[in-house]
Amino acid sequence: MKDNYINNCFQKILDANLYDVVLKTPLEYAHNISKRLKNDVYIKREDLQPIFSFKLRGAYNKISRLSTKKSVKKLVAASAGNHAQGVALSGKKLSIPVCIVMPKTTPQIKITAVDALNAHVILHGDTYDDAYDYARKISQKKGYEFIHPYDDIEVIAGQGTIAKEILEQIDKKPDYIFIPVGGGGLLAGISVYVKKVSPKTKIISVEPYDSNCFYKAHKAKKRIKLKTVGIFVDGVAVKQIGTKTFKLAKNLVNQCVLVTTDEICAGIKDLYEETRTIAEPAGALSIAGIKKFVKNNNIKGKTIISIFCGANMNFDRLRHVSERAETGELNEMLVGVTIPEIPGSFKRFCSLIGKRSITEFNYRYSHEKDAQVFAGIKLSNGSKEKNSVLNTLKKNKYKVIDLTDNEMAKLHIRYMVGGVCKSIKNEKIFRFIFPEKPGELLSFLNALGSRWNISLFHYRNHGADFGRVLVGLQIDNKDKSFVLRHLNSLNYEFSEETTNNAYKLFLS
Repeated sequence: MKDNYINNCFQKILDANLYDVVLKTPLEYAHNISKRLKNDVYIKREDLQPIFSFKLRGAYNKISRLSTKKSVKKLVAASAGNHAQGVALSGKKLSIPVCIVMPKTTPQIKITAVDALNAHVILHGDTYDDAYDYARKISQKKGYEFIHPYDDIEVIAGQGTIAKEILEQIDKKPDYIFIPVGGGGLLAGISVYVKKVSPKTKIISVEPYDSNCFYKAHKAKKRIKLKTVGIFVDGVAVKQIGTKTFKLAKNLVNQCVLVTTDEICAGIKDLYEETRTIAEPAGALSIAGIKKFVKNNNIKGKTIISIFCGANMNFDRLRHVSERAETGELNEMLVGVTIPEIPGSFKRFCSLIGKRSITEFNYRYSHEKDAQVFAGIKLSNGSKEKNSVLNTLKKNKYKVIDLTDNEMAKLHIRYMVGGVCKSIKNEKIFRFIFPEKPGELLSFLNALGSRWNISLFHYRNHGADFGRVLVGLQIDNKDKSFVLRHLNSLNYEFSEETTNNAYKLFLS
């Protein structure tokens, strides 16, 4: 039964006829990345599709086949981005009306792009799940055809045509193909075709650490539903791998790689330097995974395929990406250092850093004896050099904390250094995430309430669909359990950061 299911999908990939709308995208040799990684790396340029994403393939394959079988009244789909554009363009090409349900948090640039394709846009809910449920209700109530973004065999087959093109475009069988994973349509389609035609090619899935539904399922050998998903790589922010996609891919994937936000940002930078195109975060997953896998496994001289799956990037996000790319490449380290509050201290600190550039230096007088410094230091030799700097500072009697991987430090503390107030008592620190839309910050404050004094507050718009806030509340210890119950009732994702070293060093 299992082989029949895979064979059926493989045949559907062979039968797919997309090229009146879909482009046969180039497979480009990545000269700079290949030289740096000592492997032959190729980039499949799905960012060059008419909607700047591979999602057009699956949507058009599904809708075109549907329209030949029966009269279709109207199409409905739920999406905050690329799938929406794929369905909208397919409907326009086939003269079928389209309704797209998008979360209210969807950036205006994506709403405008879908609207420009003559689709009717409905904004509903704060999350994809809200939009999905509403789209399903519309489908059932009005008899519209629902187009699933990934868990449909025709959609999967459409995505699988990428693999068919790759193997036709390269003169030797690849050793590895790295595939980004959200709901699994791309992974399933490519895996089915590759393992049939080139069984020795290894399939490596790539996901963010905080959106790793396939990794969890692959490890447990069953579908696992995540409680929360990360918001930075919105193109793969899926809580559970699809039923059909997991059935197809679970025994075909050789290995799973997880990458951090910083590593993804570094991948965006790599793709820009290689192609002069800005990838969306999901579009850089493959390159980020390749770099990590090659380094960790000392891979050399192999033929490796990367899928550049999309380039629908919000411009406002670029500042966040550029900040994080340096730490993702380990071209920059972040440290918290205690230095003596005496003349010449900064000069001595700089002399120990040597000829390395100091990218950031945040300091404010807070104590007559010691000063707390938040510093960024440019690196040219990654973790080895970082460890050398840390050891040099420690040998010279500096108290130093490595903050390079500290999320709170990178998102908030670096913009708040100098905010120490010794008179504040019973302060507890919480980090929140909430949907980014007009008026939501006020809604968050109203929900938080005024029972406790807010002693610290930091919010910064990162150009994403969700906002991030750091809040200090003055809470008596006896009220702590009540406060936590209250915060849990708000249905905002949050974590307590009171014990975070960055907070203790610079703000407490």
